[in-house]
Amino acid sequence: MLGVTDQFRRAQLAIAALFCFLGFQYATWASRLPALKTRLDLSEAELGLLLMACGAGAAASFPLVAVLMKRMGSRRLAVLSAVCLSLLLPALSAAPDYPVALVVICCDGVAVGSLNVAMNAQGAALEVTCQRTAMAKLHAAFSAGSLFAALLASGVNVVTTDVAVHFGVAAALLLLLVGLTRSGLLTEDQQTPAGIPAETRAEDPAPEKRRRRLSMPARVTVWMGCAMVFGTVTEGAMNDWSALYMKDVVDAASELAPMGIAVVSVMMVLARIFADGWRSRWGDGRVVRVGSVVAGVGLALALLAGGVVPTLIGFACVGLGVAAVTPCIYVAAAAQGTDALALVAAMGTTGLLAGPALIGFIASAGSLVWGMGAVAASAILVAVCATQIRWPKLADSRAVLAPES
Repeated sequence: MLGVTDQFRRAQLAIAALFCFLGFQYATWASRLPALKTRLDLSEAELGLLLMACGAGAAASFPLVAVLMKRMGSRRLAVLSAVCLSLLLPALSAAPDYPVALVVICCDGVAVGSLNVAMNAQGAALEVTCQRTAMAKLHAAFSAGSLFAALLASGVNVVTTDVAVHFGVAAALLLLLVGLTRSGLLTEDQQTPAGIPAETRAEDPAPEKRRRRLSMPARVTVWMGCAMVFGTVTEGAMNDWSALYMKDVVDAASELAPMGIAVVSVMMVLARIFADGWRSRWGDGRVVRVGSVVAGVGLALALLAGGVVPTLIGFACVGLGVAAVTPCIYVAAAAQGTDALALVAAMGTTGLLAGPALIGFIASAGSLVWGMGAVAASAILVAVCATQIRWPKLADSRAVLAPES
């Protein structure tokens, strides 16, 4: 029993390092956007397109990631993606002009999409292998990585404002992290849907018809993708619009306006630390349904009440409620196979990319209150989609773990 615990902790720390890695890498270059904007002499529109290029690359990576997952397995793909992401930081700092920077950022998005799928596949396999919930804490490590990146950016700026030096230091740290954690990653992937016995699959009477069906995602995968889209729309919109809502709608003081995103972020980290215990006690489906309703209803009541304090309480409800949504959906998607996981991850990236822009369009057509109302509705739609998903249970799982070739 002690050996199982040691194996779980070692793998958990290694996989958590991947989540921390991704948060650190993304926040590193995002924190230097003002410097990149100045060096490349970019307009606001060009800077926006640069940000969209990363999301577009991640969303478009789905077909490639699905193939690479089958051929390489999540461990090798995670290491390859991490190395690429490390090297892309110095490449971005050395980009001589805007077109080259666009290409680098688009490649960064593809590598982000690859690592996102690979690390979540590792997390799902860890839960099945050790029969313990872990995914929520792994996602909390992403936020920790973003925090470390912000601290490093502040520290480097004290010494020098040179982006190349900053990105070089960050790349060295990331490569060191990959080297230290590579051996702890799992060498097995969750290859088959949980709860479907191998003998049932082997006796498939119509393999040709089955192969044709594989070209289209299963209905449950579509529901997972929709839930992921609405969940990431909610999360992304809160990150981008909460401070503006605090300032322009509830007339919060300038020093209080950033508290909106701070409250959401803190509640999400705290909730993800405890969410694995909730999943073990109540199950993923109930955690997602109840959490998304808390987020939607809490935000809607805050919009109706107005005022700084009710708004911050509503924002806290969003952070608390949506914290476990994406971890649980990733676990459910991994139980359906690598194709489902890659598709759901791509749809989540699309929601994260398009959500804030969509809220902006609604706010332009009406007001920011209506835009935030759409965020509340998006959270409720997560609960609706969650009722159509078959949520895996660790105790009943019969998933096959196949070693990488």
